[in-house]
Order: sequence, then C-alpha cells, then structure tokens
Amino acid sequence: MSELILHHYDGSPFSEKVRLVLGFKRLTWCSVRVPVVMPKPDVIALTGGYRRTPFMQIGADIYCDTALMCGVIDRLAPQPQLYPASATGLQHALAQWADSSLFWSAVPFTMQPAGVAHVLSGASPEQVKAFAVDRAAMTGGTRRVTIPDAGAQLATYCAWLESQLADGRTFLLGAEPCIADFSVAQSIWFIHLAPPLVAVLTPYPKLVAWYRRVAEFGHGTFTRMSSGDAIDIAKATAGHAPAHVEPGLGFEAGADVTVNATDYASDPIAGTLVGLCAQEVVIERGDERAGTLHVHFPRIGFQVKKTASQEIHR
Repeated sequence: MSELILHHYDGSPFSEKVRLVLGFKRLTWCSVRVPVVMPKPDVIALTGGYRRTPFMQIGADIYCDTALMCGVIDRLAPQPQLYPASATGLQHALAQWADSSLFWSAVPFTMQPAGVAHVLSGASPEQVKAFAVDRAAMTGGTRRVTIPDAGAQLATYCAWLESQLADGRTFLLGAEPCIADFSVAQSIWFIHLAPPLVAVLTPYPKLVAWYRRVAEFGHGTFTRMSSGDAIDIAKATAGHAPAHVEPGLGFEAGADVTVNATDYASDPIAGTLVGLCAQEVVIERGDERAGTLHVHFPRIGFQVKKTASQEIHR
C-alpha cells in the first residue's frame, strides 16, 4: 500500500476528526500542511478545485470529505473497528448530525471576539482579515446563526450528549468507540482552542470526561512531507484504486461530469467519470504537475452533473 498522506492544517476541526481516527487505528501517516486560505495551488493541482480541509492522498488517489476518508481508513486498517455492529446505523446518523448541526453551532460560537484571538493566535491583522474574506467566499450566501443563537443551540446539543452518557457508558453508543465519537469530538476540540470559552462545557461533566477519553487516542505516528513531494508521489504512481460505474444510476463510464458540494465551498470539480455507486463517485482528471489522478467524493453532500456538452448530446 502506498503511503497515507493527510493534507491538513493544525486548527482545522475536520482535520482533527481524521487525526483522531488515525490515532485510534494506531497508524503511521504523512502530514502535509496546507494553507489556511486561498490561494492553494498545490491543493488545486491534486484535487482539481476542492478547497476544503482536509483531504487524503494514497498514491494518485485523492479522497475528499471526512465521511469518505474515514471509511477508506477503516478498510485499510479494519482493527480496531471504526464502525462496530453494536453501534448500528445510528452511528452514521449521529455522525452526520455532528458534522453539520453541531459543527455549525460550535464554530460560530468559538469564533466570537473572545475566542477568535486564541483560534487565530499569532496571525497578523491582515491575516485575520484574509481568513474572514476566505471563509465568507466559501459559505457564499448561506445564512449562519448569530453568536447568541449558536450559544443557545450549543447548550441544547451538549445537554443531549450529556443525557446520552448519563448511564455511565464509555462512549456515545456503548462500550466501543465508533465514527460518531470522532465526529462529535471535533467540535468539542475546537471549543478548547479558545480557553475563555471552555467554561461553556462545565455543566456537562460526563461529556467533558468522554471527550478526554477520545482525545487520549492521539494522532498516531506521522512524519512531515512537503506538498511538492506529495505531488511528485502522485505523478510517479502507476494505477489507481479499483473503481467502476454501476448501471442504472443515470451515468455511463467515460462521461464528462462535474462534482460539487451542496452546502458550502461548492466549487465544481470537472473530470471523466470512472466510478459511481450509491456511496461514492470517482472522477479522473489530469494535471501537468501531478499526472493522472482519481478524485473520490461521497454521494451524500455532493452533486454529480453531466457537463453542458454531455447534456446537449444526450
């Protein structure tokens, strides 16, 4: 197996989710630090336009969105199980809620004036302004909650989680950790980046203790890698992970398509369709520096569309 490369940055909540999963799996991986804001030329060379952080690379296969990335990691390292049968399908529903509703309460709450100075500690005023402009461009016209509303929602969500842990269970859905634990943990971790705001968690001692247990998994063992070296690895890699287009899903192999997120950072990524099923879409694209790449996306949260030329010739 080629090296597992995580492209991330320190303060990224979704990156922390994956880092904790890698720690839980006790894996060795390569760490490529990406810019916090655009421009991101090396990122675009690999992803074709996907600008969210993190993304994962194995050879010339690029995996976007942490829901997909965590599944790939679990297939590569099946033990310990990230999706134990005892957690049932509820683990996926809880993880999706945490990746969306909980996340979009924790982030604006933490990024209030009392917290932003800690989250962006060391950044110059120009860098803080650039960060605000970049995130505004990512979210577009999406309406987000106010700080008071975020605080109220966060309190309700934390109370729900505290109740879930009230029977003394070790993890959210029982004695074993599952994907839901890591999805929830990223938002609690992000709040901890702003020490003046951590007191918001004080009324929820079981939640606090649970978070400490998850954080103890750590991040595994990693070595630093430059983005240039990662691009060279992609270009030097022959072959890709198996992929095929299942029939009956409205697309044919070889179609020119675009894939984009449906919530925010919806930049379309263009390529040739080489893989499609109910869970995943894979496109092939070429880059002068990175060679021939297969870029993978989950179906949930993403839209696949034929290009205009494909639609005309239907």
